[in-house]
Amino acid sequence: MMIIFVTGTNTDVGKTIATAALALNLADAEFTVAVLKPLQTGEPEGSGDATTVEKLTGIPTAELVRYPEPLAPNLAARRAEMRQLSLQECVAAIVDAHAKLEKESGGDSGSILLVEGAGGLLVRLADDWTLANVAVEVAKQRRNAGMIVVTSLGLGSLNSAELTVEAARNRGINVLGLIGGSLDATPDLATTLNLEELPVVTGVPLLGCVPAGCGSSTQETFRQTVAGIFELSAIVGAMPES
Repeated sequence: MMIIFVTGTNTDVGKTIATAALALNLADAEFTVAVLKPLQTGEPEGSGDATTVEKLTGIPTAELVRYPEPLAPNLAARRAEMRQLSLQECVAAIVDAHAKLEKESGGDSGSILLVEGAGGLLVRLADDWTLANVAVEVAKQRRNAGMIVVTSLGLGSLNSAELTVEAARNRGINVLGLIGGSLDATPDLATTLNLEELPVVTGVPLLGCVPAGCGSSTQETFRQTVAGIFELSAIVGAMPES
C-alpha cells in the first residue's frame, strides 16, 4: 500500500493528464488505484482535475475543497472569503482515504492512492502550508509515501526540475521520479537533450513522458495512447513487501 503525491515544476505542465496516465499504467500493472485532489480552484461544479482524471480513466477520484477563481488556493480562498483547509485536516483526509482504499482492496499491499497537488511543490494551499508540508506529515503516519514530479521538457526545464526535486529532498520527501508532462511527436533540440539530461541533474529517473495533446481524446483512445509509457520499477521498488 502506498501514497504517491504528484506535483509539478509549475502550473500548466500537464500534471492532471500525467496523473491520469499514471493511474492507468498502475491499474494495468494490477495495482488498485484511487485519485484524490485535495484543493481545486477556478472550475465550476462538474469539471476540474479530478473530473478530468475520472473521465479519462474510469478510476475513482475525489476532491476535498474547491475555490471559485483560478488562483493559488490560499489566494482564491481569501478572495472568496472562504475558510482555508488546515494542514491537519488535509493530512487526516489523505490518511483516511488511504485507509479506505486499503480496506476496500482487502488489505492488498499493491494498492496506491495518488494525491494530485495544485501547481508546484511550494504553492500555498493555505496561507501557512504547501503540498511539501502535507507530504512530510503524511509520511510520518504512512511510511510508504513518495512523490513524483511532473516537469516541462523544453528549454528552461532542467533548472525548474532540479530545484523542485532538491526542495522536496531537502524536506525529507522520497522523490520516486519525474514524468514529462507533454512530449511532442517531433521534439526540438532542447527537448531531445533534456530527456537525457533530466535524470542526470535531478538524480531521479525519468519514468516516462505523456504524448502531447492526448488529454483531449476519448477514454478508450487515451488508454491506448498511454499504455506502457512509464517505467514503473521505481514505484514497484518502493512498495512494501507482501
